[in-house]
Amino acid sequence: MHISAKADYATRALLELARRPEHPLTCEAMASSQEIPFRFLKSVVGELRRAGLVRSQRGCEGGYWLGRPAAEITLLDVVRAVDGELITLRGEPLAGLDYPGPAAALPGVWRRVEAGAAAVLAGVTLAALLPAESPAPAVETGVA
Repeated sequence: MHISAKADYATRALLELARRPEHPLTCEAMASSQEIPFRFLKSVVGELRRAGLVRSQRGCEGGYWLGRPAAEITLLDVVRAVDGELITLRGEPLAGLDYPGPAAALPGVWRRVEAGAAAVLAGVTLAALLPAESPAPAVETGVA
């Protein structure tokens, strides 16, 4: 199975947005923070916007926000937004795949692989990938 650069970069950009959802981020900030090529990320973020996973606002106060809460965005959503089909065979979806003779059972195996991968990706949200917040350190007051 191949995980595309688009899917990886899209997920990393979304995690940057999920880290502080109340503050918009520019593509430049996300690209810099995640060491992603800016021009490539700009195109990927456009696909995420069209899929409703991010929203944007122009202007000095503008940037990108998550299109919905991080707990409602799965890795499957991200992969499908930027790559379309989860798994393809020579660029074709597995749905209509059919082989003759002794290879007749093989398309079913490929579809089970796809279903298993989809189940794993659907079970992981952006929120689940965020590091747990560390509690603020206790402040010494000098009062006993």
